[in-house]
Amino acid sequence: MKVVIAVTGASGAQLGLKAYKKLPPSIQKYLILTKNARVVLEKEENILSDEAIWEGPASGSYGVDAMMVTPCSMNTLAKIAVGIADNLTTRAASVIIKERKTLLLAPRELPFSPIALEHMAKLSQLNVIIAPPVLGYYSDPKSIEEMEDFIIGKWFDLLGIEHNLYKRWQ
Repeated sequence: MKVVIAVTGASGAQLGLKAYKKLPPSIQKYLILTKNARVVLEKEENILSDEAIWEGPASGSYGVDAMMVTPCSMNTLAKIAVGIADNLTTRAASVIIKERKTLLLAPRELPFSPIALEHMAKLSQLNVIIAPPVLGYYSDPKSIEEMEDFIIGKWFDLLGIEHNLYKRWQ
């Protein structure tokens, strides 16, 4: 399985990186960082520049199975909703939608504006998963790390990735 995780903006970038790092070794993984995210994060293996629209995830023939955009800025959400593919993140998302693969967006705004909600509703109708980082208290988290593991685990559930990151409902 090939999975792309794109990190946009700065708020919540660590959650996207943590999700990337927690993907099982059996997953072929790629990390896309926007310019702002790259400023604060060190380069790691398989990190792709958001300006490099010629990279593999920009093509349907590359065979990406799923993509997560976390955090997903409202700018990126809007671009994906209206089909603007001006960087690797939005181009890869466009490819995922046209290939009818799994795309998960984790918007990070609070509260959501009516415009953002309209974009989310449109994308949801296209089978895009809208999954903001929302806590489930039934997992009984004892730390921020456990809260983050719950959120990442829920995202992995939605992508069909096996894990043991949180205590499931009994």
